[in-house]
Amino acid sequence: MRSTNPITAGMPGKISACAPPRRHLTALALCLLLPLPACQKQETAERQPIVVRSVEVKLTDYAPSTSLTGVIAARTLNNLSFQVGGRVAERSVDIGQRVTKGQVLAKLDPQEQQSDVRAAQASLYAAQAQLKQAAAAFERQKTLLAQGFTTRRDYDQADQAQRVAQSGVESAQSQMSNAEDRLTYTELKASADGVVTARTIEVGQVVQAAQTVFTIAEDGDRDAVFNVDEALVARNPVAPDVMIALISDPRIKAPGQVREVSPAVDPASGSIRVKVMVPNTPTEMPLGAAITGTIVSKPQPAIVLPWQALMSDTGRPAVWTIDPATKAVALAAIEVQSFASGVVVVANGLEVGQSVVAQGGQLLSPGQVVEVAP
Repeated sequence: MRSTNPITAGMPGKISACAPPRRHLTALALCLLLPLPACQKQETAERQPIVVRSVEVKLTDYAPSTSLTGVIAARTLNNLSFQVGGRVAERSVDIGQRVTKGQVLAKLDPQEQQSDVRAAQASLYAAQAQLKQAAAAFERQKTLLAQGFTTRRDYDQADQAQRVAQSGVESAQSQMSNAEDRLTYTELKASADGVVTARTIEVGQVVQAAQTVFTIAEDGDRDAVFNVDEALVARNPVAPDVMIALISDPRIKAPGQVREVSPAVDPASGSIRVKVMVPNTPTEMPLGAAITGTIVSKPQPAIVLPWQALMSDTGRPAVWTIDPATKAVALAAIEVQSFASGVVVVANGLEVGQSVVAQGGQLLSPGQVVEVAP
């Protein structure tokens, strides 16, 4: 009877019917068969359609709105200046203070103007004395001519001297009036009720005539000032209605109307300054208040899609369209007219009646079959 050595069993050159080799083959077969169910599950999942939400392409009345930020400004600004030069002796107001019509804002040293008044007054007194003397001489010549004791030539000379003296008095009176006016010019007064927005003088400073020293924003209706992009102005050539709202409290609103569009573009910002008049400006909108202006355009037919539908096709805007027969999807390039809150306005690329994927487009690929959720 042959004995089997367990040590030499399974060595090369020996034939053995022991179980270990069969076990190795079985393990190998199991290893090869394990991935097959997983692959089958993956193929089954790929064959299942992806559930998406869709919208139907249709034309709707779309009224785009544009909002810009601006400030409240005075409609009328008065630049005040002295009509005579001199040294500033007194300044009564500062920036931000309210002033009333006729209120004295600043004064100049009046010594020079007072000297001019005294000199003009002395000239007037001298002219009046000459007129008095010439009038007495004329009356005497008039009496003598009536009595025949003087000549006509002497009478005419006396009459002419009186007229010259009268003209001298009138000239002296005019100079006196001018000197008195120049004396009043040493006081700078407000021309209207308003708020001081700028000041360029200090006490002791020498100013020239017609040099701007104060700027006053007159009370009354205000303007809303905006810096608008040139393209927006080109798209809205007609002056539209504007709704003005206070940024700090949007509940405070007022209607406005465009009254002035600057003809030149600001080279620094590339924008155009637009002024919107705000009749009956609310008191809660003071000068310099930050506001928003909203323009609502005329409604016009347009294709409006939710923003989730917008995809990218090699960098260009596109959407997934669904074939009504096969439910397969395809990318369709579109031209975007504008963007709004939560929506995209399409200018070209779609036709009315098409179905577009509104949600779930991130998981799709061209030709993939989808299931549209109700």
